Amino acid sequence: MKFLRLLVLLLVLPAYSQQGGMWIPSLLKGMNETEMKNLGMKMSASDIYDVNKSSLKDAVPQFNGGCTSEVISSKGLLLTNHHCGFGEIQAHSTVEHDYLTDGFWAMSLEEELPNPDLEVTFIVKIEDVTSQILNGVSDISSEAEKQKKVQENIASLTKSSPKEAWQENRIRTFYEGNQYILFVVESYKDVRLVGAPPSSIGKFGSDTDNWVWPRHTGDFSLFRIYADKNNRPAAYSKDNVPYTPKHFLPVSIKGVEEDDFTLVFGYPGRTTEYLPSVAVEQIVNNLNPAKIEIRDKALKVADGFMRKDKAIKIQYASKYASIANYWKKWIGETQGLKKSNAIEIKKKFEKEFLEKVNKAGKQAEYGNLFADFEKNYAEIAPYALSRDYFTEVVLRNTELLTIGYRLYQLEQVYNSRGEQSFKDRKEATIKALEETYKDFNATVDEKVFEQLIELYATKAPKQFLPATLKNADYKKLTDRVYDSKLTSYKGLKELLSGDAKAVMAKINADKGYQFVKSLADTYLKEVSPKYDEINLKIAALQRTYMKGILELSPKEARIFPDANSTLRVTYGKVKGYSPSDAVTYSHTTYLDGVMEKYIPGDYEFDVPAKLIDLYNKKDYGQYGKKGKMPVCFIGTNHTTGGNSGSPAIDAKGNLIGLNFDRVWEGTMSDIYYDPAICRNIMVDMRYVLFIIDKYAGAKHLINEMKIVGGKK
Repeated sequence: MKFLRLLVLLLVLPAYSQQGGMWIPSLLKGMNETEMKNLGMKMSASDIYDVNKSSLKDAVPQFNGGCTSEVISSKGLLLTNHHCGFGEIQAHSTVEHDYLTDGFWAMSLEEELPNPDLEVTFIVKIEDVTSQILNGVSDISSEAEKQKKVQENIASLTKSSPKEAWQENRIRTFYEGNQYILFVVESYKDVRLVGAPPSSIGKFGSDTDNWVWPRHTGDFSLFRIYADKNNRPAAYSKDNVPYTPKHFLPVSIKGVEEDDFTLVFGYPGRTTEYLPSVAVEQIVNNLNPAKIEIRDKALKVADGFMRKDKAIKIQYASKYASIANYWKKWIGETQGLKKSNAIEIKKKFEKEFLEKVNKAGKQAEYGNLFADFEKNYAEIAPYALSRDYFTEVVLRNTELLTIGYRLYQLEQVYNSRGEQSFKDRKEATIKALEETYKDFNATVDEKVFEQLIELYATKAPKQFLPATLKNADYKKLTDRVYDSKLTSYKGLKELLSGDAKAVMAKINADKGYQFVKSLADTYLKEVSPKYDEINLKIAALQRTYMKGILELSPKEARIFPDANSTLRVTYGKVKGYSPSDAVTYSHTTYLDGVMEKYIPGDYEFDVPAKLIDLYNKKDYGQYGKKGKMPVCFIGTNHTTGGNSGSPAIDAKGNLIGLNFDRVWEGTMSDIYYDPAICRNIMVDMRYVLFIIDKYAGAKHLINEMKIVGGKK
């Protein structure tokens, strides 16, 4: 099928089938269902989403608020990515029992490991509540007061809408505030680790291969949902039993072919497909380069320590992966936006939009939109850049500063709410930071600080720098800041011991805290208020722009709402691609590629001896194909962060793959989707089952699943 190059609206002529877009599952009937069937789907829209009977939605919970997962057995067996379960695998790992390196497999229910604070959330019902939320809003002129009224309506309706006692109502914004939808959800809080391959399989290729195709990563882990005796959510208890799902996904070992239909179900986190061209220019030319440089420096420091010390490698494994993930994504996104000419395409669309405005006589409502966008984005530029430097250096990549900022917030609580609120917040802070200090290494963090603080001082807008950073000697500054009790959990507890007055005196005498406070004071006084003020204006403009797009587009236009961590469907096909001249990628990779990349002893490309043995013997069981073991495949599904762990489902509703990444050339799909090069990357379920069965010997887990599509 010939691809159409999609514009921002993703407008599709009736003769073609849509690829791209993140669609609300309760609204698929009509053109979406027709498009999916044109692509080869054999199911109906009600098979995907139904309130009154079980459907695919009942097998796809959100995993711990940031990933997706799927139920694959009648006993609540749960599949997600290795990188989504990485924190839990790491938490159970020690130098003596290193599940990151060696893998983990529970051979019975009794061996499954509990995970405090881990939960999965199912969608029970989806309902449009736009009219209730916007009631009384149109009569208000002030943007801030409009948003206040919206929030009041959301709070009221969230409280009053019917639900069961163990359920929760959540209302989310769509189309930049032009639509509101209520989700009734239920969250299960007893979720236990069942299995995880070693990182040499689950994280094979690590950061080098991240966002890259061809890919050879077995990025999966297994958990199990437990419930009380009534099959309802309950806190961890030895008396809980495996959850009985409303629906679970059969697992297909039939395999995939080029142009096969694929449906990816999940909770995509955040996209901004309808940004104006001036906003994209700011991202490409200013914001992304700054964030990339900061993370590049932090990663090089951490990598140097991790390669020399196994304990530090364990401590920093999850943090390093988290930092590297978006560092590499921003690089690919910037390159993709330039290569696909996204800014010029958006400018062309904006010109056509204004022509529609003039034709419809809507100049008063929409005629000044782009001039106003230009003015406000020019005004916000230095504040946005300063905000990114503060966020990246203080809140994300330098742990002592992040910890210090928690204490800064504690001081603000004391100043604004008094002694009792301070005491409650203090105890919560001490408890929360215990886990942080478990993986904190002052030596590593000090070197990260020394690198990043120089960037902050020399690259952030000068008018927003505190006096402590002007003309500073960065080595001396580093020594002074790390002469702080914040470098250990013991020191932190000493600082926070005593009543509020004593604590305030101690933290304000601490050199590390003094520096954090100088940064935070300047940011919160000079940057944050003005940024928020201008950003509120931009949000109002964006809402009006989105309203105009919806209002002035033809009936057949396919306009999906931006991702916002709510349940979505994206559909497409298994498809290779050509990223550049004379380069063509096929749609599937094999275990042969793992062996081609194999570097003995390398932390990214080592291969377990048993996997090498299985490869040499070609011992693939029922999962191989013509003497080869499929590992990963790619498709045209429009995915983003949050779709990690999403099921890739075939035309009949069977699980064929596990989504875990996108190709580097197409990471700009959060801002502009180009079907020629945007591809999502999935682990082939045959490889997942092969690792569970032949590598781990966990046949009991295979027996628990419903396997379909095998040889008769």
